[in-house]
Amino acid sequence: MATVISPSSADTLEQRFRNALPLGIDEATLRVIDEESEWLAVTRGTVQPVHSSFDSGAMVTVWSGGGTGIAATSDVSESGLRAALAEAKRWADATAERAIAVAPPSLTHSGSYASPHERSWDEFDLGDRITLLRDVEAQLVVDDRIVDTRASLGRRDVRSLLLSSAGGQIEQTFNFVYPMLVATAASGSDAQTRTFGRGSYCGQGGVEVLDRYGFRDAAPRIGAEAVALLEAPNCPTGTVDIVVAPDQMILQIHESIGHPLELDRILGDERNYAGTSFVTPDMFGSFQYGSELLNVTFDPTVPGQLASYAFDDDGTPATRQYLIKDGVLLRPLGSATSQARSGMEGVANSRACSWNRPPIDRMANLNIEPGATPTSALVAGVEHGVFMHTNNSWSIDDSRNKFQFGCEMGQVIRNGELAEIVRNPGYRGISRNFWRNLSGVGDTDSFAVMGTPNCGKGELNQVIGTGHASPVCRFNNIEVFGADA
Repeated sequence: MATVISPSSADTLEQRFRNALPLGIDEATLRVIDEESEWLAVTRGTVQPVHSSFDSGAMVTVWSGGGTGIAATSDVSESGLRAALAEAKRWADATAERAIAVAPPSLTHSGSYASPHERSWDEFDLGDRITLLRDVEAQLVVDDRIVDTRASLGRRDVRSLLLSSAGGQIEQTFNFVYPMLVATAASGSDAQTRTFGRGSYCGQGGVEVLDRYGFRDAAPRIGAEAVALLEAPNCPTGTVDIVVAPDQMILQIHESIGHPLELDRILGDERNYAGTSFVTPDMFGSFQYGSELLNVTFDPTVPGQLASYAFDDDGTPATRQYLIKDGVLLRPLGSATSQARSGMEGVANSRACSWNRPPIDRMANLNIEPGATPTSALVAGVEHGVFMHTNNSWSIDDSRNKFQFGCEMGQVIRNGELAEIVRNPGYRGISRNFWRNLSGVGDTDSFAVMGTPNCGKGELNQVIGTGHASPVCRFNNIEVFGADA
């Protein structure tokens, strides 16, 4: 990788940055990003062209006289940085009397982070990776009715260097892995698709990420479940109890807890693009968001989770914080800037998708803490209901309140026991009512650490990965439906 941020170049970048700083500013930062990616796939037995990319550039932020300005550049020479800093200062001066004044961060600390590794990808070359994908893709074909198959593997390596005119220096290296399997079974005009967690089995690390999620062994099960769904009855309709697997819980967390708690959204920043939130500032500290079983943490410190880091993109140290404790809403997903605007305590969640986008309030690792109930006991407590597996579709209103979600597969629960598989299962509800109906939280054996690789937010749009972890959970009195409802 022709990285700009090599160990020998960090000092050079810092010197260029300091030489290029304009006069008369309060503070400035430089955030340099190198990103390299590789995407491999085998579809219906055919190896697809390898897609690889490399991207590098920098964003500067200038605070001056109460105003803030930003500028991005792919030219990290001293002259390139000088031009970007001058442009950012012009914007800072222009906004000084027109924007909410935000104090400079006084970023004086230093630190580093690197994704944990057990086995380097250097030990698993391109030929080995393609052979693995060919093998697991072939195992998806368990029946003549399997008509479409795909096995894929994505890797992204990102290195970030954040420098401040106040003396701070933060270096972080991230290694992301995205395995995926898809099998579609068809008969006549009907088709059913089963996937490897719909992309949620992703995380940070090396080759061991594949084994962490059982990627090498999952294909026969996925193919068999696609065929079983083809033969299964439609999901029944009615108000019943549901048990929700972690690979569906992550979507529920993401849409009806994560996005509503983003403080910039609560303050109105997303209104024009992706809506507001039913949450208002006065709710924090007293609002009963869910039942007493609901405990939600913001935790970028989980080893290997998709959105783990030591510092956010403004340089704020990341720590584990409860957002919801015993069902009560405690704090928002608000970074330093949103905290200054609102006067509320938040978290270290200022994140950008690239060097040419400014950091905004984003989810990182947003997790439901496990309880003490085995999955078998959660199921045993249901007289009639459905066990929901793997998100398939989602719809939620522009205040992140009323939702309707579909899943790939369901299993009927009858008299406390799992019964037949059903297809096209879905459920709907209102966020606060849904979480207040949480009646059981699975133990650590049911707890799975996963992620959402493609969360979109902001204008200009930023697509970023968020981590989510959850045990199996049970909810009472939920409206369930099939495809024909």
